Amino acid sequence: MFPPSWSTFSRRIPVNASIEKLYAAWATQAGLEQWFLRQAVFTSPEGTLRGREELVQASDRFLWLWHGWSDDHPEKKEILAANDKDFFQFSFSGNCIVSVEITTEQNVNFVNLTQSKIPENLDPKENLHVACSNGWTFYLTNLKSVLEGGLDLRNRDLTIQNVVNA
Repeated sequence: MFPPSWSTFSRRIPVNASIEKLYAAWATQAGLEQWFLRQAVFTSPEGTLRGREELVQASDRFLWLWHGWSDDHPEKKEILAANDKDFFQFSFSGNCIVSVEITTEQNVNFVNLTQSKIPENLDPKENLHVACSNGWTFYLTNLKSVLEGGLDLRNRDLTIQNVVNA
């Protein structure tokens, strides 16, 4: 069954970690490099590099690099919102917007991710809805794995390609 719209999707996962730890996993260089990226570089609007543990802010620019991908595939975009608590939003591939909200239900913390403004392209090779929804499913699972038990599931070997964990 096809989604009602190719322009947005949401993913949600419970994670046994504090709201503060979950937020820092998204909003700091050290946090993102722990479960998502090989390298995350954040620069303030004035051009100052953010520290590894420093919370990023709205209007910061970023350069992201992934394990399993060469430096020829960088993501260079902008932080759109960061409330220093439970909401984080950034521009992403294809000028999409990714919003991350951390919520608590029945004493369980959840990471809720929505990617929106996805260009509607039915070509499977260029369909960001399919590629990104699969990617976020893996990376949210890796976030949970790393924060709950320490096992990092990412492929770090550039010679191994076309696997679900890179």
